[in-house]
Parts: sequence; structure tokens; C-alpha cells
Amino acid sequence: MRASRLVTLLLLLQNRGRMTAGQLAEELEVSVRTIYRDVEALGAAGIPLYGAAGHAGGYRLIGGYRTRLTGLTAEEAQAAFLAALPGAAAELGLGAALATARLKLRAALPAELREQAERIQERFLLDAPGWYDPADRVPHLAAVATAVWARRAVILRYRRWRAPEEIERRVEPYGLVLKAGRWYLVAAGPSGIRTYRIDQILELRSLEDEFIVDGFDLAGYWSGYLADFRTRLHTGQALVRLTPRGARHLGVTPAGNGWTQTRVPIESIDQAHGEFLRLGTDIEVLAPAALRDRIAATIRTLSARYES
Repeated sequence: MRASRLVTLLLLLQNRGRMTAGQLAEELEVSVRTIYRDVEALGAAGIPLYGAAGHAGGYRLIGGYRTRLTGLTAEEAQAAFLAALPGAAAELGLGAALATARLKLRAALPAELREQAERIQERFLLDAPGWYDPADRVPHLAAVATAVWARRAVILRYRRWRAPEEIERRVEPYGLVLKAGRWYLVAAGPSGIRTYRIDQILELRSLEDEFIVDGFDLAGYWSGYLADFRTRLHTGQALVRLTPRGARHLGVTPAGNGWTQTRVPIESIDQAHGEFLRLGTDIEVLAPAALRDRIAATIRTLSARYES
């Protein structure tokens, strides 16, 4: 543990230049006294460190010294591939490994490339989840990730939308996907390869059974899964009239300043009912009749409720 901390301290000074004992202690989550001992140990090992007291003091490396101790551990290498998603790395238990991997990667870069990397980190931020999507509770994510890394089968108790709503099955976890802030498990089970939302896993039991993945392409599977999902998503149409504001909301080009009549794709009567009600008076549904009648019935119910 101490050896790892000494390496991290050295890399911090190499990447950031002068740092005080207090700053190093805060970064490494240890006491200032521990930093003093660590600095002494580095000096005894021949690392050219210079320390100065006072307001402008601190520790720094002398004479442009650079360590070549930049090899990544297995965890750090895994975390490096999640460098654009620090939140995801933290959820997978790789937050600390990601921080160390970044330090090592910076230390290995030439000065000009290191400056460019730091500017990118300062000026670009990825925030994947949508504005109105609450964060999913994923208490089983770490266990699922462990099973994926180790190629070990698990037994899931899972909640789904169709009957029976709760199922239990043995699956072989092939990979994890983070889509729009939501975690999915791709796994092979009795009925082939399926996709499971991790926030819908009610219980998970790890097994000792190891499995072999032969030529499975996670990115290729996910691309096909999305294409199939989009094909099934909007299989019907609705004939509607839209105000200019309603047209813009649905991505339709308005036909002037008046009403625009057009056909729009819908997934189902239920989905379109909720979606179109949000447009209020900016839409009139002309067909199908079942959707028009459903919206009219909802409006009558709301009208009666508010009149009373």
C-alpha cells in the first residue's frame, strides 16, 4: 500500500510541479505527517526532491527529473478505457484506479501532449444521463461486473414488464453496456443471448461455473440490438394536425403559420396517448380512431374533474 502511495506522490509532483505537504495529504487522503515520512523515503531512495518552507514553498522535483515507473496495473488498464466516464468507473469500483491510471498516462506523455490532454480535461465534460431521468439504483452492478471480468455464471432473479413479472434464470454474463446513464447486462441464457437492465435485477447469486466466450462481439451485438429495437419501436402511424409549436416539438417542418397536417410514426396507442397529451392544444389527432377516442375520453375525464 505504501509503495503504491509513494509512486502516486512521485507522479503527482511530476505532473503538477510544486505541491505543498497539505495538498499532497489531501490528494492522497493521508496525514501531513505521513507525507513528511514519504518524502524522506523518496529522498533516501535517490529521488531528487527539493522542499521549501513559507507561503510559496512546497515540494518539487529537481532538474526536470522524470520517472519511468509508469506501468499500469490490470485494474488501472481497465479504468483507462473508462477515462471519459469517471462516474461509470466509480460505479464499477474503479474510481481510484482511474485516478492513478490518469497520472501514469500523463507522466508517460511528452510535455506538449500532456498540456493538450490537460486542456481537454479542463474544457470538455461528458454528462451522459438525460435531464429528467432519475439516477438508477444499481446495487448489483459491482457483483455483475465481477462476474463479467471473471467469466463466471450467475443466477438472476429479475423483474420484467410482461408476465410472469419475476423470473429466475442462470445466465453467463458476456458484457456490460452503459446507455444514456443506464446500465445493461448482455448475457447468454436458456433462450440465447438477451439484454437485461441491471436496475431490474432483484437478486444475484454468483456461481463457481466458469464459461468461455468464443468470438462474441459485444459492440456488434449491441448495434444489432439497437437496430432491432428501433425497427420495433415505431410500427404504426397517426394522422395529426399541428400548430407550428406542436410541429417543432415533433420534429415536423411547419407549413406556414397555420395548422400542419401530417403523419407521424407511433409505437403504440398507449405510447402515443401519453406523448400527444403533453402537446395540449397544439395537436389534434385525426386517426387512428382508437387513439382519437382515447384522448377524447381522457380530456372529458380531466374536464369533469377540474369543473368539480
